[in-house]
Amino acid sequence: MKAEIISVGTELLLGQVINSDTAYVARELAALGFDIRYTCTVGDNSRRLAETLQNAFAHSDIVVTTGGLGPTDDDLTKQTCAAAAGRKLVCHEGTKQRLETYFKGREFGQSQMNQAMLPQGCTVFQNDHGTAPGCGFTTEDGKVLVMLPGPPRELLPMLQNYAVPYLSQWADGAISSTNIHAFGIGEGSAAEKISDLMQGANPTAATYALEDEMYVRVTAKAKTKEEAQALCKPLAAQVQQRLGDFVYGTDVASLEVVVVRELQKQGKMLATAESCTGGMLAERITDIAGASQVFHMGLVTYANEIKNMLLGVPQEILNTKGAVCPETAFAMAQGVRQKAGADFGIGITGVAGPKTSEGKPVGYILIALADGEHTYLRTMTGQGGRKDRDYLRHLAASNALDMLRRRLFGLPDIECTAFEKH
Repeated sequence: MKAEIISVGTELLLGQVINSDTAYVARELAALGFDIRYTCTVGDNSRRLAETLQNAFAHSDIVVTTGGLGPTDDDLTKQTCAAAAGRKLVCHEGTKQRLETYFKGREFGQSQMNQAMLPQGCTVFQNDHGTAPGCGFTTEDGKVLVMLPGPPRELLPMLQNYAVPYLSQWADGAISSTNIHAFGIGEGSAAEKISDLMQGANPTAATYALEDEMYVRVTAKAKTKEEAQALCKPLAAQVQQRLGDFVYGTDVASLEVVVVRELQKQGKMLATAESCTGGMLAERITDIAGASQVFHMGLVTYANEIKNMLLGVPQEILNTKGAVCPETAFAMAQGVRQKAGADFGIGITGVAGPKTSEGKPVGYILIALADGEHTYLRTMTGQGGRKDRDYLRHLAASNALDMLRRRLFGLPDIECTAFEKH
């Protein structure tokens, strides 16, 4: 079957945002055996999008759109696609309930509710990382139309978990995929380690970069699902062996899920003390159902006097060496562990920007992990010159989770120094 990808967004046309969505979608469509004939980008204009859709329906069997599904006035993809296909928009009750739960206690207006309005009779793709769902349906002329959100963080999981299974009914045979998630190694370095494994036609292995981690997707095609899964297993095992302990899980939702589940399994408790990350680590942990079994305390200690008052960071250290130094990170981790009576304590302090602090550059972040016997340190420096505050804070929280993962599984840390308990 012939396929086409339409990316929607004026920010893409103007070069304000790099369009990575097309590459992600194209890989998955190719893996399903579809013949990708065209890709194009359209601005946030209903008339031009309608014209592009009509042209796509004229020469393609499958049309996938990305972007334009959000709650703002310029998110016109859903309405335009439904009109072009002759479908009414109706309220999807399941999506409405999810939105009401998500926005409980916050402002929830008609613009947000509009995200629950979907083409009548469509298959809804749940958004596990945002609010705008995707969907897929067949037009009266037998054309397949799939709509996906634009942000890669939302698009990729929806594409792989919902859209690909939906589209596989039009593929010749059955498709099975395995995602091998890794942290601490870049996509390029990982690709070098498995370059020979990426040359196969069936099964295939492809690398994908996310915000602060990467994963390898192994995909196989066969007559049955079981045969495809059997083809995937040997290659997936080889990928895991090559990437070693950078791999934190296979077909798992996130690094924090792995950490919380292992803490539960071992019956261990965690407490956190954060400065520059402002509670981001605690938020990611408590996003996981059941976190209350393993996480009882998370402190945000921004001011030096609070670090001293609540965590017992010695005033002498704060006066002579400052808030951003290894000794402060150690004291934060040890102090919160002791105060909470936890098995592990994590302390994070550093400079997330946009300005330098205490003579330390933006991106200099210290993460300490205390287990009652030793206190370990991981240092972030520079991060390739990237000074995006949100990125640095998210990366620091991910590094903290990875440090704890490695301790829980008895793995060596990367660039980590052990210090005896003070």
